[in-house]
Amino acid sequence: MKQKFSNAREIFLQRRYGVRLGRRYVLAAAGVMLLGVIGCSQVTTDTSALAQSQLPRSESTVPKAALKSFDNKLVAANTRFGFKLFSELLKEDSSKNVFVSPSSVAIALAIAYNGAGGSTRQAMAKVLDLQGLSLEQINTSNGALKAMSENPDEKVQLTIANSLWANKDASFNPEFLQTSQDFYKAKVTSLNFGDAGTPSIINNWINENTRGKITKIVDQIPPDQMLFLINAIYFKGSWTKEFDKKQTAQYPFNLTSGTQTQQLMMSQTGEYRYLENDQFQAVSLPYGQNGQLSFYVFLPLENSSLKTFSQKLDAVKWEKWMAQFRKQEGFIRLPSFQMEYDITLNSALKALGMGEAFSNKANFSGMGKNLAISEVKHKTFVEVNEEGTEAAASTSVGMVTTSVQEKPQPFTMIVDRPFFCAIRDNQTGSILFMGSIVKPQ
Repeated sequence: MKQKFSNAREIFLQRRYGVRLGRRYVLAAAGVMLLGVIGCSQVTTDTSALAQSQLPRSESTVPKAALKSFDNKLVAANTRFGFKLFSELLKEDSSKNVFVSPSSVAIALAIAYNGAGGSTRQAMAKVLDLQGLSLEQINTSNGALKAMSENPDEKVQLTIANSLWANKDASFNPEFLQTSQDFYKAKVTSLNFGDAGTPSIINNWINENTRGKITKIVDQIPPDQMLFLINAIYFKGSWTKEFDKKQTAQYPFNLTSGTQTQQLMMSQTGEYRYLENDQFQAVSLPYGQNGQLSFYVFLPLENSSLKTFSQKLDAVKWEKWMAQFRKQEGFIRLPSFQMEYDITLNSALKALGMGEAFSNKANFSGMGKNLAISEVKHKTFVEVNEEGTEAAASTSVGMVTTSVQEKPQPFTMIVDRPFFCAIRDNQTGSILFMGSIVKPQ
């Protein structure tokens, strides 16, 4: 792509997302999903198709009709896929912290799905739970979801960015590239993959779109690499009610091994959306002025374990639990922590049934000729601490009309053992991040 289109995109991003929230924050999280596509055999060197896709377009947002026709079936599909993927990753090593962005992976694979055909497309649809959804529904809803989710209020930053980085010697279907631009607002760029400086160009885009939280995802480019498809999600939110630093102190945290470690924990008393049953305690901590996004913490009871909880975790139970949260006074003590997570998702996606997409039998004819997925990499960063804005009031999130009844006793929730957490958009139901924290860092 010509330099002027790259510059225009950068200016657009800076103008739209350059508002500073100041130094105080509660959580900064960034998810990056990289999808590498290789040529199964020799590819055409005709670049006319790519050049055609790079004609100037207007910076129009998702059409109003798309917002009105947003189909929550896509969010439901993404939720099912997210829990399946999370479960598969826990099988690989449940003794370590796991923190992923199911939304990031789902968006990137949805773009690739537009180029899939035949049995490859059927396998991807099954893994991503997209059966019964047309391409129009998937693309329109993804476009609407991006527009509905980003930057919900001035105290919360949430951006979703996509990009396609193509080998200048390859040719791609113009319709596929146009769809990526129109619905996913993807930046499409043609680069010389043989140039030693090309990985830096791609990594600079990642660094910019995750505000420096993830600086590199491409180390080197193999000779047969044809395309990198990348999604980046960045989130930075201030608690609706900040934690008082004076209340933060060292407390014991019980590890899976049965030993203890000292951990900085922040404490707070207030009214929260809360849920407790015979399996766990759970609390929702809202961000920003309107509480559209929340940090959910699920703490298995002492007679259970995070492993047992995770084995029973699925989309059906999740949605059931979301409807059961009620406002209740209580006390919460939560570890402050920071972590990075880096994983290649090839084996997990193959185990779920997407193996053909990685083989020489792959059919991505809607994208280009003789293509297959080489590698799916995923990186995340998360930091949770007590800082945040002093919001004037809570919002209507979780507010329900109830009949007059006895006020429940205040709860006490001490998160001093392994727990599950998630960042959810309460308006759309989309799960941006989820994690299994066995040892806060």
